[in-house]
Amino acid sequence: MGTSVKSITKSVESPILKTLYIVRHGETELNRQGIVQGRGKDTDLNDEGRRQARHFFEGYKSIPFDKIYVSKLKRTQQSIQQFIDLGIPYEKLAGLDELAWGVLEGQPSTPANRAVFLRLIRHWLDGRLDEKFEGGESPNEVKARQLEAMETIMSHPEEKTVLICMHGRAMRLLMCVLLGKPLTEMESFPHQNLVLYKVTWDGSKFEIVDFNNAKHLK
Repeated sequence: MGTSVKSITKSVESPILKTLYIVRHGETELNRQGIVQGRGKDTDLNDEGRRQARHFFEGYKSIPFDKIYVSKLKRTQQSIQQFIDLGIPYEKLAGLDELAWGVLEGQPSTPANRAVFLRLIRHWLDGRLDEKFEGGESPNEVKARQLEAMETIMSHPEEKTVLICMHGRAMRLLMCVLLGKPLTEMESFPHQNLVLYKVTWDGSKFEIVDFNNAKHLK
């Protein structure tokens, strides 16, 4: 298994332009309450999340998606279900799951818990990318499974336009992976529920052509 997307995509016989529409899932109740969700919480969209999903569909239903990829967590599929209902094939990939926050998942959003969370983020930004909460995952561990997911996605040259629905922290990490940036730059990629990053692949590199787009939600 390689350590970069570039090494993964060398296995594609005839590199072609591929466009990835990468979105975060819509709002859930834990999002609304400011509670850490993570890979271990398989929550549903709330009313606001379903509204966001409708707006995203209205904004992008004319895009001829060849394939949809979602995580194993139902909030991602719920966010783009209207596209699936059009008959677009889809696949669930565990590599697109959110980072597991372990013991912090589902805990009340108290000042103490927020402080612990922010301290771990600071450690990651300082380069301590193997650190994690008990029962959770580190950024390096998430990167490893994201590389596997991207190997699957990039191994289908016939899928020229792809919709990917995933999760906030995982999306930050994936942007670093795709652009070849260190994971310590993860905070360079802001997001909110159902925000869009549009990324193109020209056969040699990825490029963000639409950054943190939330126009469809207004």
